[in-house]
Amino acid sequence: QVQVVESGGGVVQAGGSLRLSCTASGRSFSNMAMAWSRQAPGKEREFVATISRNGGYTFYEDSVKGRFTISRDNAKSTVYLQMDSLKPEDTAVYYCAAQVFTTTPFDYDFWGQGTQVTVSS
Repeated sequence: QVQVVESGGGVVQAGGSLRLSCTASGRSFSNMAMAWSRQAPGKEREFVATISRNGGYTFYEDSVKGRFTISRDNAKSTVYLQMDSLKPEDTAVYYCAAQVFTTTPFDYDFWGQGTQVTVSS
């Protein structure tokens, strides 16, 4: 019902920046809460940032707070993750997710296939 597609990953040196983009189609984007999560090699997946339907509320995992910014453009059905001051420990596959059927925090219904972010030292 909903297709979620991430883009913008790549390789960057420590201290650099990347901006990830995610489009969600198939339903009304403005009715979807959105999130970014990541999974590093050998580690469990963790939520990095979330954003409410109108963008009025955002959540950040402590390790990225102050460095990452989540935003959305409902007219473009797109959510962004601006990543600044990147560190090697940010290296992971980053996933975009959409919440459609529930309002439970951190419960998301549709997921993208991920985009690789590699931060070199």
